[in-house]
Formats: sequence, structure tokens, C-alpha cells
Amino acid sequence: MNIVGKERDSRTYDAIVVGSGISGGWAAKELCEKGLNTLLLERGKNVEHVKDYPTAHYHPWDFKYGIYPSKQDEQESPVQSLFFDAGNKHFFVNDQEHPYIQERPFNWIRGYQVGGRSLVWGRQCYRWSDLDFEANLKDGIGVDWPIRYRDIAPWYDYVERFVGVSGKAEGLKQLPDGQYLPPFELNCIEKHLAQSIHGRDAQKKLTIARVANLTVPWHGRGSCLNRNLCSRGCPYGGYFSSNSATLPTAMATGNLTLHPNAVVSEVLYDDAKQRAYGVRVIDAITLETTEYYARIIFLNASTIATTAILLNSTSSRFPNGLGNDSGELGHNLMDHHSYAGAYGEHRGFADTYYKGRRPCGFIIPRFRNLRGHEGLPFLRGYNMQGHGERQEWQERGQVLDGFGTVFKDQLTKPGPWTVWMGGWGECLPYHDNQVTLSREEKDRWGMPMVKISFSYRTNEHEMMEDIEETAMQLLEDAGFVNVYGFNYSKAGGSTVHEMGTARMGHDPNTSVLNKFNQLHVVKNLFVTDGSCMASSACQNPSLTYMALTARACHFAVEALKRGDL
Repeated sequence: MNIVGKERDSRTYDAIVVGSGISGGWAAKELCEKGLNTLLLERGKNVEHVKDYPTAHYHPWDFKYGIYPSKQDEQESPVQSLFFDAGNKHFFVNDQEHPYIQERPFNWIRGYQVGGRSLVWGRQCYRWSDLDFEANLKDGIGVDWPIRYRDIAPWYDYVERFVGVSGKAEGLKQLPDGQYLPPFELNCIEKHLAQSIHGRDAQKKLTIARVANLTVPWHGRGSCLNRNLCSRGCPYGGYFSSNSATLPTAMATGNLTLHPNAVVSEVLYDDAKQRAYGVRVIDAITLETTEYYARIIFLNASTIATTAILLNSTSSRFPNGLGNDSGELGHNLMDHHSYAGAYGEHRGFADTYYKGRRPCGFIIPRFRNLRGHEGLPFLRGYNMQGHGERQEWQERGQVLDGFGTVFKDQLTKPGPWTVWMGGWGECLPYHDNQVTLSREEKDRWGMPMVKISFSYRTNEHEMMEDIEETAMQLLEDAGFVNVYGFNYSKAGGSTVHEMGTARMGHDPNTSVLNKFNQLHVVKNLFVTDGSCMASSACQNPSLTYMALTARACHFAVEALKRGDL
């Protein structure tokens, strides 16, 4: 449908951003602040900060059927219910309403609403270093990153100053320090473990997590109250989300138009001009189709959804997906594994307790293969994340003897100190870990259903074994008892760090995006969500998505001013 005149003008913007999660929120903020009239398209419902956090102040007993997912939840959403509870399930999709095809097991976790998964993310914020950006080149795996730490470091600074990241500088080359608010404090058992670890091996260091929870008021947002109910939405703005931070900032410019319930089916491409000129949108409720137009477009729908949009955007020029000259679109899917680790109890510090529910744990930054391959049976490395606490009543109630008053009296006393910790490990980019589209099966909007095929390989499994063994040893060396290792052996996607299906690179023949997150062959189309990643490192990736987005927005606006786009 060719819309002309005033009707087309009413649907024309300087910029279109698809997706309102962490990277999409940043794109909207940056483009609006730089003066661009920006349309933000979100396929899910609207969620207004504070107003639409219905369970934020609920007590456990306020939930009619308890906090855990019900049998009905498990039947209707067998994937999502592995990750939600009664307090936040309204921020996750229903699997029956949003099906996908698992050619090999993969848990695709989604939140279709304004703010996306920024409402329920883990908030861990870690920088990458050149250990990560140079790894593909040195190992001869995948493609070389077209950027290095020096290219993104100023943008890490920029986003950290806005987000508000609490943490402690440690001077580690493999995990660069950033712009931090005062850190949360380790508790006594975590300090004990930290001293034990560092005392035996100076290369290993346990420190407090670097997390997007505020320890002081910041940019009009209130500090964290240590409720640890973040995934229900924080009325105080105590953690960073699109809803509490980037979108209000974008809206305040007067340049933002927010359109929820807008399912983007494809990007529109002008073969003569070799430019994208808009997007086709299906109304999520009425199923009506509309086109919107812009000079630049940012795709931030999240890794798999962005890839699906590009694959569905076909033409005579791009029969296999928009910008897919390399054939790499949809390939090289990655997700961190975080399923192996160890647990133990400690008999000391029985007279010490804590107050509140700190919203983060600790991290032991990567210490494997820091100087290249060190004779281990795997490449790359992992960090360990965990927390120490007094054993809770739910766990103790399963093993305590007694009945009635005696049992209740035992149950209400603090249990022993415990530590749980697991390894967050790098996943290599394998070409046949991929996202494709089904041409036979459609969803309720007439869109091809997404097919996902993913598995971990020998490198990841060898790393998991090392994680389990090392975690057990660290606890035993620190005097913990009843130590046991574990490997939950979950399907890919379970860490919810999917990335890599439209990777950046130097060469258009082997990658989809250039060093500024532009499609190599469609210069006014940018992709800055997780799909752009050429490798996964082992750090939680959201901070890197934010920094790449801010950097790409700056480049795009400057290119517009020069007339290059």
C-alpha cells in the first residue's frame, strides 16, 4: 500500500526504534535528546512506571495460590513458568499465545510490554576488556570484533553515569573498573570466603556484584530499599529499567511517540536508493496493517525477535533476509551457561545476622585462560557469581525433626551460614546454533513461527566440569562442610543472555553489521541489541548493549548531519 500526502506525512518520523527494552530504551533516549522526532514501537502492552506494578507491595500471603507457579501456569507456559512466579508473571508472555519451534531445546524467555525484560533483568553490569574483544582473532574462532576496548570505554562511562551502577573498583585488567556509586556490602560469610580465596591464590578475587541498583538517590530516582522484589517493578526507581529511566527522559524531550501493541513484521527496503525507508506494523489487537517511515531505523526487539524481523524482510535484492549477503543472519546463536557450581554450609559466625534483602550477590571475576590457553581442556573462561546467607526455613523444614511447638521453635531460629555459587561461562559461536523461520507454520498475526536450534558443545561441558570442581574446592578450603557440587544441565536460553545472530565484523562476507552497528549493505539500518555480538565473553552483557547503542546513536545522528544517511 503506497500512502501519499498528509496521511504519509503523519506516519513519517526522523527515526524509528523497534523494541523498548534495555537497548531500545537507550536508542529512544539518545535519538530524542539529539533532536530527532522518534517513533518507538513495542509489540506488547503499555506499562507505566509505578502505576503498572500491581504486585510491588504484595506480601507473600497476599497471593491467593502462593508465590510459586501453579499447575495451570506450567501447562499454559511450560517455558516461561520456569522463570516467573506469581509476583511477576504478568511481565512474561504466555507460551500458548506466543509459540515457537524448538528444533533442539532452547528456552526463549520473553516479556512483551513497554520496558520489555528491563523490568525483570538481573541488573548485573560488567564491562568487557580486550581479553574478550581480541579472543576470536587470537583463537581463530568466528570473526574478529571490529572494535576494541578503547572504542567503547567512553561509552561505558557515559551509560554508567546515567544508569547508576553500584560497585567497587578492583583494578583487574580482565574486568575493567567503571563509574560506580557506593557498593553494597559483603556479609560476614562472604568476607570470610573472599579472604580465604585471595589468601590462597592472588589471581582469584571475590568482590561485591556491580549492579544497576542505586545505593544513593540518582537522577530523580530513589535509592534501593533492599526489598529484593525488583522483578515486580520498583515504584521507587531503585533499579534501572526503561520505564524508570530512559523512556521518561526521552518523553521529556517532546520528541518521542510511543506506540504499544505494534508488531513489526518487516523492514521496508528501497532497492533503487539501497536504503530502508520504514517498517510494516501489525496491530497486536485489531490485526490491521500500517506502514511507518523514517530516515534511520534501529532494531532493538531482542536478539531472536530482531533476527526474525530481518529474516522476514525479503525482496528480490535480499531473498534470504534483509542485509543477509553473508548468509550469517540467524547463525552463531550464543547463551551463557550458568548451571554448574557448588553449595556448602559453615559452622562459624553463628552470632551474626543481617538486615534486609540485598538485591545482589558477589562475583569472582574470570581467572581461567587470562594469558591465552593455559593447558586447560577448554578455551575462554567463566566468572563465578553467588551469595551467602543463613539457611532459610523452607530448606531447613525438609530435614528438621519434631512436631508442633518444638518443630516451630526450631524452624524460626536462623540456620547455619551457607554459600551458593555458580559459574557463568562463555559459549563459543557455532554456525549451526541458529534461528530460522518456518514457512509452513504461522502465529496469530500471520508471521512465520520462529525455529531455534541450539546446543552446548565439548568446550562448554569441559568448562562446566571445571566450574563444579573449582567451586567445591574453594568452599572446602574456606572451611565449609556438607559441600556438594551440582550441574543443573539446563537447556540453552536459561541464562537469558541470548546473543549473536546478526554479528558485527570487518568483512561483509562473514558478518552482518559493521563497527558502528550498521548493516553493511543498508547504511541507515542499525542493530544494537544482543544479536550484534560476535562472541559472548562470560560477563552479563546488558551494559555492553547499552554502550554500543549510545555509541551507534551518536554515529547515526552525526552521519545524518553530514548527509551520509
